[in-house]
Amino acid sequence: MTTSPQSLARRLLVVLLAAAALGLASATPAVADVPVGWSEPDDVNMVHALLLLGAIPLGLFLLIALAVYVPSLARGERLTPGAPAVENQWLGGPRKGTAELAGPDGADSEAGGASGRW
Repeated sequence: MTTSPQSLARRLLVVLLAAAALGLASATPAVADVPVGWSEPDDVNMVHALLLLGAIPLGLFLLIALAVYVPSLARGERLTPGAPAVENQWLGGPRKGTAELAGPDGADSEAGGASGRW
């Protein structure tokens, strides 16, 4: 006996919804008080938290990226070694030049492309 994909999707949805409902029902906040002798910590400022958790990692990322790319750019190297110069790229459509493949000149021609057959 085979089941349809719609039936399988419906059963999967029911199982996932049941698991989500069970997880939400069992998630309760902790009801513990601060132990005797511990201090009450101050609330954390949101700007300070964003700076600490966002700006510092982003700054480190930028610093590492600059440390990697600046020396080679200072020596005049391109960022992609071995890539052709921009003027040799064929971005704007057909131009007559030496870097282009010759187009096929007949039905039995082997010039140009990958010679795909349909």
